[in-house]
Amino acid sequence: MSATVQLATVRLAAAPSPLWYATRAGGTVALLLLTATVVLGIAAGGRYVPGRIARFEVGALHRNLSLLTTVFLGLHIATAIADPFVHLTWLDALVPFASSYRPFWLGLGALAVDLLLAVLLTSALRLRIGRRAWKAVHWAAYALWPLALLHGAGTGTDTRLTLQLALTAGCLVSVVAAVWWRLLRAGPGHRTARLWAALSAAAVPVLVLALLAAGPAGTGWTHHGSAARSDAVATDDRGGDNGGDSRAGTGTGADR
Repeated sequence: MSATVQLATVRLAAAPSPLWYATRAGGTVALLLLTATVVLGIAAGGRYVPGRIARFEVGALHRNLSLLTTVFLGLHIATAIADPFVHLTWLDALVPFASSYRPFWLGLGALAVDLLLAVLLTSALRLRIGRRAWKAVHWAAYALWPLALLHGAGTGTDTRLTLQLALTAGCLVSVVAAVWWRLLRAGPGHRTARLWAALSAAAVPVLVLALLAAGPAGTGWTHHGSAARSDAVATDDRGGDNGGDSRAGTGTGADR
């Protein structure tokens, strides 16, 4: 009987906590909202406005989507830090590659956060810094989107689930299709900018697929994450309570 109770306790400890579900849900919704924001920005930049909708309404929707993305991003970061499974800090969320847990993939997320904060700050100061400076920084939105996409795919084993793969593919196809649509509608000018945009639209899917194949979509990804998590716990809490480490060794939802 005691063995059964012990096994049930281990399985319960291995199960993801509500904070993990909140983290993944908040991050997924933030990515979907960010994708919608980028696609809308591309469409608006191409002077596309659906019938019966004024341009200022499109601009207002774009701003509201950006703010809503920030809200869910804040939820994503706060719950990830609150979750004791991996010892993360606010420094890890803001300083790229500072985390001991999956530093590359979390570093991409930190870069995306920094770029988003730069875009939001310059948007708030747009009248003071001028349109040219604001627009130069605003181009960072196109860089932070693939960083956020890769970060979301590289920080959990649910990346290989059918639904998560479909969401990732949907975001990727939506943005790439919007870029190519914008290029087809562009006039004869700005050839250099259009060339770089075309090369980026072609290179991003290849880069994303290559990184996913080498990381989250590859074999043994769970074990890599468990080892990284164990190293992080050993560094942050030497000699402490190792009860949480049982989740890393069970292989049943431990790597999140």
